[in-house]
Amino acid sequence: MAVERYVESYRQLSGTIHDSGLLRRRRGFYLTRIIIWLLALAVLLAAVVIFGATWFQLITAGLIGMVMAQLGFLSHEAAHREVFASRELNEWTSRIVAGLFMGLSFSWWMAKHNTHHAYPNQEGEDPDIESNLIAMTPNAASRRRGFGAFLASHQGAFFVPLLFLEGANLHFASLKTLLTAPNVPHRVTEIVLIAIRFGAYLTLLFLVLPFGMACAFFGVQVGFFGILLGGAFALNHIGMPTVEKGMHIDFLRRQVVMSRNIKDGPVARFLLGGLQFQIEHHLFPAAPRPSLPVMQKIVREHCAKHDIPYTERTLTEAAATVIAYLSQVGVKGQDPYTCPLVRRYRG
Repeated sequence: MAVERYVESYRQLSGTIHDSGLLRRRRGFYLTRIIIWLLALAVLLAAVVIFGATWFQLITAGLIGMVMAQLGFLSHEAAHREVFASRELNEWTSRIVAGLFMGLSFSWWMAKHNTHHAYPNQEGEDPDIESNLIAMTPNAASRRRGFGAFLASHQGAFFVPLLFLEGANLHFASLKTLLTAPNVPHRVTEIVLIAIRFGAYLTLLFLVLPFGMACAFFGVQVGFFGILLGGAFALNHIGMPTVEKGMHIDFLRRQVVMSRNIKDGPVARFLLGGLQFQIEHHLFPAAPRPSLPVMQKIVREHCAKHDIPYTERTLTEAAATVIAYLSQVGVKGQDPYTCPLVRRYRG
């Protein structure tokens, strides 16, 4: 059967990747980058104190949002066990970076992100396409009413401003899970880490800056943080095929067909923190960032050999596709990117 053929195909690909040593942890690579970005954060916070009350501080706010997004990529990679051989060391590294420096719950993110990896772009399963801000699918757009329906019908044009709100949405969802969900691992520890982070950060801002300027600073920082993290997901998945709830597709095609790579380069490398190799990341989540360019060659050749669509676009092409897709979904309620596998099974 076709499904069994693809299952066996993935086993062969997985064997090749494992034998090549590309899944070896890269502790030095990640610890160096965590230290560099924490030092950058310390310098920027010192700049807030040194320069005091000036609206030019909004530039500092944007830079802090950028640094926190970079720490977010590193926390994400630690959670995927790319840093240490020890599962606990990886999890605690991710938990501390997420809670103490980003203000997000590791436990909330893990539950959400693991589900995304298991069911990318699948309605009713993938939490990353169940956004309260953006209607990712025609079904989501059809459920919007009032102002939500207005936003959905203009979401292509409002895409970047909506992403500016994604940082606040992430913080809210994280805290809501910590405070209300049952059986959250290390709930008290994560609440304490996040409370220390927000308490110290907001105290600094409101002691150094006038009230209105401090509020604007915090808003710009959270906004830039949301644009960079939300933008990474958008470029990798929005506008790629969506799958109806209950549809079962083999692992190899599910991960490749629903994901989009961004052509590697200095800008993509900086903005996406390794996630420009989204297909390879979804196939082998434990693969460290330095291994992904070599892994891409192996995966792309394998997909070509087995006639599996492999999508890679430039940053500009991907952004244009995302906006065009969201505009069509919001206005027409039609999904021009329904998964070809879904169309086949429907027939």
